[in-house]
Amino acid sequence: MLVKKIFLPFRTRFERLITTQFSERRGILTKEVNDNGLIILNRPEKLNVVNLRMIENLGVVLNEWKDTKSLIIIRGNGNKAFCAGGDVRDIVQNGASHGMKIAKANLLNKHLIRNLKVPYVALMDGITMGTGLGLSIHGKYRIATENTVSAMPETIIGFLPDVGASYFLPRLRGKLGYYLGLTGSKLKGQDVVHAGIATHFCDSEKIKELEYSLLHLNNPRNVESVINDFCPKIQSEFSLANNLDQINECFDASSVEEILCKLECDGSDWARKTTKTMRALSPTSLKVTLRQLNLGANLSLEECLQMEYRLIFHFFQDSDFYEGVRALLIAKDKHPKWNPPSIEDVPTEQVLSFFEPLPDNDRLPIKEKFRSHL
Repeated sequence: MLVKKIFLPFRTRFERLITTQFSERRGILTKEVNDNGLIILNRPEKLNVVNLRMIENLGVVLNEWKDTKSLIIIRGNGNKAFCAGGDVRDIVQNGASHGMKIAKANLLNKHLIRNLKVPYVALMDGITMGTGLGLSIHGKYRIATENTVSAMPETIIGFLPDVGASYFLPRLRGKLGYYLGLTGSKLKGQDVVHAGIATHFCDSEKIKELEYSLLHLNNPRNVESVINDFCPKIQSEFSLANNLDQINECFDASSVEEILCKLECDGSDWARKTTKTMRALSPTSLKVTLRQLNLGANLSLEECLQMEYRLIFHFFQDSDFYEGVRALLIAKDKHPKWNPPSIEDVPTEQVLSFFEPLPDNDRLPIKEKFRSHL
């Protein structure tokens, strides 16, 4: 028996070590090894979709660790998702005031992550969408695997790309971020690195060993070299490589109508599929999102988060959001009745109203300047 224990494969020994000595806070698990910390999003049955309690607890841990840890790692529990987004059904069921509590805590967490002075490593193994992207892309190291599926799919449910997306999407190369933000298109595996969303790619079978090696590091200066040991340079070609010129041409526009006109003139199979996709999405969300991205391209991250806070408030008051969640996630009839029903019917005044200040000039309590890894 003793011999068997000594010669257990590394993966088996590692899995025993990594499942012990956790502290549990509702929705998340934490583990501390010397001066390093591990955060695990712990709703695997819900693909680690975050609710208010999880977001608040995550903020508590980040605040506790920002000045005491040498390294912070975050990953999802289970084998399917890092984090599939925010719990929008919870918001619909509990109302706008509950949703704004989530929005404030969520956006403030992005501020915390961006301003961490210690290395922050997101292990993006599995589905990484919406809030999941926000929990990864604002940190310095983002590790994708062949299981990673990345997207900002908010326009599909009549919402807007938030969690700092108005900052990071316009800063992806060319107009790629506009394409991803407006269409909700997914990227998989090494494409997440090609797009600039992830910084490294690691085989999923090595992710736990990478986590273990990082968690037991004595010198945080060695973080990058350890990551590079597990993440060789990728050799594949970006799956969108042949479409990048079209994306840059068609999504360089001041209006959604202009984008659709350019797609129609393009006439390719890709353009026809993209047009069909956009025509099925919330017209209001598309128009607000385009303006949001155009503004965000010239704003600081702090200004983008403040803008998103205002936008979220107005979306929770009167928008396609509730209908989109109903049709796609609750009733699942997949036939949302958008109002207005077509892009051409959305008045400019309605779009501009989403950008108006909040009652009593409510703002996020953010003062610090942002660090940028993009």
